[in-house]
Amino acid sequence: MDFAAMTDQQLRLPAFNLPATPDQQITDQTLLGQYAILYFYPKDNTPGCSQQGQDFRDLYNEFQQLNCQIFGVSKDSLKQHQNFKEKYAFPFELISDPDEVLCQAFNVIKLKKNFGKEYMGIERSTFLLNETGQVVASWRKVRVPQHAQDVLTLLKRI
Repeated sequence: MDFAAMTDQQLRLPAFNLPATPDQQITDQTLLGQYAILYFYPKDNTPGCSQQGQDFRDLYNEFQQLNCQIFGVSKDSLKQHQNFKEKYAFPFELISDPDEVLCQAFNVIKLKKNFGKEYMGIERSTFLLNETGQVVASWRKVRVPQHAQDVLTLLKRI
């Protein structure tokens, strides 16, 4: 199935098995049975990515009360993720996707430009999945300020 050609609300969680903090495997089955947020971010320990993680961390209990789990996803290694998670005391897990399994499935790898250089990288994006793994809301080209609160606000309305 060509996920890139589908609208986000037609997306369904693909079968996957990826390493996550702390030394565990996260599969598509892990995300079923309750709401789940997959937020894709470019790189651990960068200002925007650190702030985004902290914002989800600060609202984590409210997400939990709404039966929603949170997972951050980037191409960073498990070791980098573990250090990032510990540094900012994230209560949720970070999924390592170096082979772009989830990144490709959710079509978040885009041409980026930075300091005159072009490269393929993760476009900051967030997906809210329902209990069956279907995307019920998505945010692309995310701007970090207020984003986690916006996701929470929408979840409260569902």
